[in-house]
Amino acid sequence: MIPVASPRAELSEDHLARAALTYLAEPGDLALGALLGICEPAEVVAAIKADMLPTGPGCGDNPAGRRALERALGRWRARLPGLPGQEGIAGTCRDGIRLVCPADPEWPGGLDQLGLARPYALWLRGNADLRLSCLHSVSMVGSRAASGYGEHVAGEIAAGLGERGWAVVSGGAYGIDAAAHRGALATGGTTIAVLACGVDYPYPAGHAELFAAIGAQGLVVSEWPPGRHPARLRFLVRNRTIAALTCGTVIVEAGERSGALNTARHAAELGRPLMAVPGPVTSAQSTGCHRIIRDWGATCVTRAADIIEMVSPVSVPDALAPASYRDPAPVPGRTTADPAPSRDDLDHDSAKVLDAFPARGRVGTSTIAVEAGVDLDTVLRCLGLLAGGGFIERCDRGWRLRKPGRGWGHDAT
Repeated sequence: MIPVASPRAELSEDHLARAALTYLAEPGDLALGALLGICEPAEVVAAIKADMLPTGPGCGDNPAGRRALERALGRWRARLPGLPGQEGIAGTCRDGIRLVCPADPEWPGGLDQLGLARPYALWLRGNADLRLSCLHSVSMVGSRAASGYGEHVAGEIAAGLGERGWAVVSGGAYGIDAAAHRGALATGGTTIAVLACGVDYPYPAGHAELFAAIGAQGLVVSEWPPGRHPARLRFLVRNRTIAALTCGTVIVEAGERSGALNTARHAAELGRPLMAVPGPVTSAQSTGCHRIIRDWGATCVTRAADIIEMVSPVSVPDALAPASYRDPAPVPGRTTADPAPSRDDLDHDSAKVLDAFPARGRVGTSTIAVEAGVDLDTVLRCLGLLAGGGFIERCDRGWRLRKPGRGWGHDAT
């Protein structure tokens, strides 16, 4: 394990501002990413509190851009009541949790390739140094409903990587993720769990002991602040960070619609080596792996030595990449959409709105806007699309989810 540097005695103005932004905006918000490219974080936070766009070059130079920023400002302001004060943020960082920002020595340079979608900051819990660990790291992801074969292979490969000094990065979920973390832990290697919730919120709850072990021997990482609960879309947003942190990505076992393919897509778009483990041709759990080998040009790997051979010439960059990370282009080999709509077919805003619905009961339009982090106009547009797709329905004094059926998607983690 690579030990962490000494903890920060106190948070700077930049750190406090970036910490605040993790409470006010969802990760990957391109509007906020653009503002942070021309304004200091403290200026952005002050503008949100004052309900006034920052002044200066690039801050809404054209009417369309200004309207977009004003809508963004509204959705960030809606979360101000949940923003803790400076003492609250500082107290969190003294409670075994630390904040790492882009200018810090511990910041992994590979994240800068995400451009406008780069994390505003990262919350960490654990005893390893993030940047040094990521210099020689591999992400291993796959299906939650993994087969015995998939879990065995994931554990063996992760153990082999750990023995050779490579960190294993995954998402902490059931199935392949857990097998990869445990394989690395078994050999004393470093492993990093990137969560879609606060680092103090063990999800899934059954992995509380696993996360404690990961923190003792590696790191638990999140873009969401402590106390934030997971939500379906957050798993997909989290996947770009898993891909960007590492020198390459391995899909161990994945079905045709597995969320692991989302991580694979991000790795391919970042130019990182993409690898997949083959499975039985009769197994539905390996159809995604076979497809990315056939259609996306992923390399077939079966052991740790194969993976190290692929990623050894690659080092995660430590300089800011100039290109912006925008909406992904269509993936080679992607087939036409399913006859019935699914969550995978939704645009980004509609997916956020759907994700804001409680599992049970009704919810009002204003509450949806705050939870989803979008403005009311966007919510109203998305509600019509979601209702037409069979995802939601009107009810007394609001909206509610329809019972699972037409329009419901698949595993998003």
